[in-house]
Amino acid sequence: MHRITAASIHGNKKLIELFKKRLPKYTKYCTLTTNPNPLPNDILNTTVNEFNNDGLQRLAKLFPRCEEFPARHIGPREHEQTQMLELLGFRTLDEMTDKAVPAKIRLNKDLEIEEPVGEYELINRIREIAEKNKIWRSYIGMGYNNCCVPHTIMRNIFENPGWTTQYTPYQPEVAQGRLEGLLNYQTMVTDLTGMEVANASLLDEGTAAAEAMSLCHRQTKRWRLFLSDQLHPQTVSVVQTRADSLGLTVELGNVFAADFSNRDVAGVLFQYPDTEGSVHDFSEVVQRAHSNGVSY
Repeated sequence: MHRITAASIHGNKKLIELFKKRLPKYTKYCTLTTNPNPLPNDILNTTVNEFNNDGLQRLAKLFPRCEEFPARHIGPREHEQTQMLELLGFRTLDEMTDKAVPAKIRLNKDLEIEEPVGEYELINRIREIAEKNKIWRSYIGMGYNNCCVPHTIMRNIFENPGWTTQYTPYQPEVAQGRLEGLLNYQTMVTDLTGMEVANASLLDEGTAAAEAMSLCHRQTKRWRLFLSDQLHPQTVSVVQTRADSLGLTVELGNVFAADFSNRDVAGVLFQYPDTEGSVHDFSEVVQRAHSNGVSY
């Protein structure tokens, strides 16, 4: 227990309460008391009056509030929330929630969360938790690879939800950050090479594969697609979803044993290297596909 002696705030409850309010974490471990050798009343009164006028402002500057963290996040301000609520016919967010959320799915009790902390304490706590993780070599494969993301980029992604949300409300995909990432990549390539333009991927692998299969269908007017069984499972899933909406039939199997002689296959999709990391020669598959009017 630490003892803070402050003759200049003797008898000034307002200063003591302000000190406790600004430093709640530390006043738990200390006690405020007066000087054992108090000043004369005339000097003490003068000191207290000076603190009343100027000391509060100085003390506020000495111990500023750590409330910058929420203000940096993107979102509506208080007056903007009020305007939106008025437009919807509500006075508070709680009133709108009561009307919008069915009673049967409400929790109806307070959340068990800890007391709020400042940004500095929160970052230290997150680091303590992160240090408990054990880093092992990843063998997950299937298109997912470890990479080093600089902390500056990680913080920017955390603060800006636009990186991980769709750019239109009717598209359930993480597109905005992906497209901006491709633009940044193209900009970097043009800076490094001096070229006027730089190419980039169409979309992520699964979406690009689905777009390619749709293009094969529109070009050949055929309704059957052949997919290699050595594709990444997430790629197969996206193509299957797109095919279902178009009424296409998807066949999954060994691409080297595929039969295209019926000339009903719109396109064949294979991966190089495949999902297991194997490298094959697809020359014969490509020749058979072309000879039967199949795109690949």
